[in-house]
Amino acid sequence: MAARSYGQYCGITTATELVTERWALLIVRDLLVGPRRYTDLKQGLPKIPTNILSARLKELQEGGVIRRVPLARCGLVYELTDYGRELEPILLSLGRWGFRSMGEPREDDAVTADSLTMALRTAFRPDLASVSLDFQIQVGPVELRAQVGGGELTVVQLAPPAPPVGGSLPSGEPELRFATGPGIRHLIAGRLTPAEAVEQGVVTILQGNLKLLGRFAKLFRIDG
Repeated sequence: MAARSYGQYCGITTATELVTERWALLIVRDLLVGPRRYTDLKQGLPKIPTNILSARLKELQEGGVIRRVPLARCGLVYELTDYGRELEPILLSLGRWGFRSMGEPREDDAVTADSLTMALRTAFRPDLASVSLDFQIQVGPVELRAQVGGGELTVVQLAPPAPPVGGSLPSGEPELRFATGPGIRHLIAGRLTPAEAVEQGVVTILQGNLKLLGRFAKLFRIDG
């Protein structure tokens, strides 16, 4: 358990003590993408001090949220327990809630492969996924390949090179490939149409067409 105690007996207090110490939820966020080695977590959270990363990992293990296991060809990795994975819908809801308060990024704010993956999962609307889409999204040095089918979303990291525990790359070319930046939140929020996003330079279509970008905007939407 975390060292901080609020001295109250209720489930919300226990949850707060378990996962709201600084950086803890971001560690959980990255582990929701997949198992990670210590070095992978440090690379994905470049501003976290090593002593804090070690402390949070220890606390999350003691709380039963994560565990450390050997994995073939990777050595020891951290992964979520079943108990820890129950945080997924909570974090996705929290991400949707926080999305409405996102302003312009600070100069040193970074987008990582894991944060972009979870952003896509946060905005994904499986209830509207009656059609399929195979697309590639590039935000700065980060590039992901994502596929929607049967109401499910699969995301694979292309760049930077994925951790060795990452998923396998899909075959063939994507239908849609586009480059974007933080301004894509305006498309996801419905404040820009796909045509306006392209016209204003928020999105650059590298492969595919505006109709496919419209399909993306339908499948990935957070009103607010």
